[in-house]
Formats: sequence, C-alpha cells, structure tokens
Amino acid sequence: MNWLWIALLIFIVLFTWLRLDFVAGQKKQRREATRHDQITRHSDVSFLGNGDEFFEALFADLNQAEHHIHLLFYIFKEDHIGQKALKILEDKAKEGVTVRLLVDRFGCKLSRKTIKQLKKIGVRFAFSHPVSFPFIFFTLNRRNHRKLVIVDGRVGYIGGFNVGDEYLGRDPKFGPWRDFHLRLVGDGVQDLQEQFLEDWQTAKQKFVKEEELYPYLRKGPHPLRILPTDGSYLEQTFISLIGQAKESITIGTPYYIPGQPLQQALIEAAKRGVDVRLILPKKGDHPFVKEAAFPYFKDLLEAGIHVYQYYRGFFHAKAIVIDTQMADVGTANFDKRSFHINHEINCLLYDEDMVRVVLDELEHDIYIAQRMTIESWKSRPLIQRGKEKFATLISGLL
Repeated sequence: MNWLWIALLIFIVLFTWLRLDFVAGQKKQRREATRHDQITRHSDVSFLGNGDEFFEALFADLNQAEHHIHLLFYIFKEDHIGQKALKILEDKAKEGVTVRLLVDRFGCKLSRKTIKQLKKIGVRFAFSHPVSFPFIFFTLNRRNHRKLVIVDGRVGYIGGFNVGDEYLGRDPKFGPWRDFHLRLVGDGVQDLQEQFLEDWQTAKQKFVKEEELYPYLRKGPHPLRILPTDGSYLEQTFISLIGQAKESITIGTPYYIPGQPLQQALIEAAKRGVDVRLILPKKGDHPFVKEAAFPYFKDLLEAGIHVYQYYRGFFHAKAIVIDTQMADVGTANFDKRSFHINHEINCLLYDEDMVRVVLDELEHDIYIAQRMTIESWKSRPLIQRGKEKFATLISGLL
C-alpha cells in the first residue's frame, strides 16, 4: 500500500510540475511575442496546389540560385524526394552558394550522418527552437511550424508543403496529398527573408546582416501581407476577419480544434446570414486529432454551418477565404496549437483574381467531399465518443 501512495504522490507532483511549467512558459512566450503589422506588398504570386507542382518549381529555383538559399521546414525527410532536395543543396554549396537549412528537431528525419555530411560540404544547418530552461516541458512542445524558402532574396515560398514523399501522394496510408503553397517573386520576399533570419538567430545561430540578402525587388500585380505569429495574436486576427464577413466564409484545414472564441465567431457569422463552409480530412494523420474536432461539430451543424470531409486522400491545406475579397494561405492550422503554441506564418492575399484561384480550389475539394449531417454526427460509434472525451482533455497539445 505504501508503494501505491508513493507512486500516486510522484504522479501528482509530476503532473503539477508539467502543468505549471507549460502555463508559465506559455505566459512568457505571450509576453515576448511581437505583433507584426506588416505593410502591404505587391508581389507576383503563383498558386501551387499539389506536390508535383511544388517540388518542380522549387527545385528549378534552387538550381538557379547564385548567392544564397534559405530553407525552413517543419518536416524534412531523407526519403526519395528528400534526397533529391539534399543533392541540390549539396551541389549548390559546392558551387559557393550559401545554404542555410533550418528544421524542427521533432520534424527532422535526417540522420546524424547526413547532417554531418551536409555541414562538412558547407551547408549551414540548425534545429529551430532548442529546448531551454526553465520551462522545459513548454519549450519541448513548442514548434517552429513555418515552411519558408528564399532564393537569392528574390523568390520565396510559403505554405503547407514539407519535404517528404507523402507530399507527393506516395504514402499508401494517406494516398493523394492535397496542400496549398504560394510562390512569390519580387516585393514581399523581403518579409519572408526577415522572418527566416530572425528564426535563424533564435536557433542560436550567428546573426546575419548582409546587403546582398535584400536586393532591389520589383513590385508585382498582387497585393498581400505576410503575417508571422509567435503563439499569439493569430486567434484575434482570425476573429477579426470572420467578423468582417458579409456573405461567405470558406475554411480549409487539416485540424479543427479552434477553442470557444473562434467557434463562437463562426456561429455568430452563420446567425447573421453568412454562408460558412468548413472542409477538413475524413482521415486523421495523428492520434486523437480527428476525435478532438468532433465535439465542435454539433453546434456548427445546428447553426447551419456546412462541414465537409475530404476522403480522396489527405487534406492538409490551410486556407481561409472571406467574401471573395481576401484569402489566407499559410502554415497555421485552425487549432489551439497554431494559435497559442506554434510559430506560424501566413500570407493574406487581397488581389481579386488570386482570391478566386484559392476559392475555386477549395470549392473543387468541397464538391468531391462528403457533407456531414447532424444524423451522421449522432450515429458515430460509441468507441469514437470515448476517444473524443480523452482528446478534449489534451486538445491544447494536439
């Protein structure tokens, strides 16, 4: 019996410490977070909606690099497409191009041998957001979820694709992979560059300040704003955008765990006559993420919000379109982790033609998705309901 009491005491102390660590670490991050009020840029934007398009364009730009290549990815795998990317980086480094590669420690699937080889060739490699004292548990959970590429300071990439074969639809578990990415040329790339260099310094790397990293950039036809967030302010931004909607809101996200403020904002929009549509994957790619979303659906459906489940592969795109006037494409999911823990970066598009491109892509996916009904929601299996209860308890970390 004494051992049981000791085990229980250890559990209580450990749980209390983890909770206090996380709460205090999150408060510290919020205090230090910067609210970015980026000015409107005018870039030349291309939309990339599948892995083949993304990697073909990316590899072409990387091969054309003359001065520097900066890459930041949450996931970077050493599989078929990953090896192709690494080969290009190695070749460019040998040519004298400065290559900086920044990846999340938990998302990185590169072997120590490969990392050592990259450094030996001259690629400058670092892990983003190292675990730090005193808030070990919080910093262990924090992720740099941004996906950025900057080539010669003139071409930039931002969106949902990482580096791995699954993003080309080669994982039999998920099948075809649906994602959104943007390619920027000219004005606007300087904001991606600035964010990368800030993250590079945060990763305990030498601060970089070179004029060559910020060349003269031509303005393009597409107005936009780059919005980086550091675990703060994104929730308020989305609530503000939803509040401005007059006709329609279309949201695509792989994970829907918004918390009550955003959930209520969508319901209030529907009540004032806004057509609200939500598309997300039918199949989950992480334990309990799908189950954590289901408790939110009942109120959405009863408010007249249309919920669609994409089943022809995995839906990983992160996008919001408001009234055909504004489209958001970026790295942030519609969940509490992206709003309150992760470091994200989004691109707000204001060009009518580009907004229509994003909306058409989402409407295509909605057309081939399965619409959820209140009857289908009520008929879900009992075992799933049990998982939902547990998922709700840990939803802030999913």
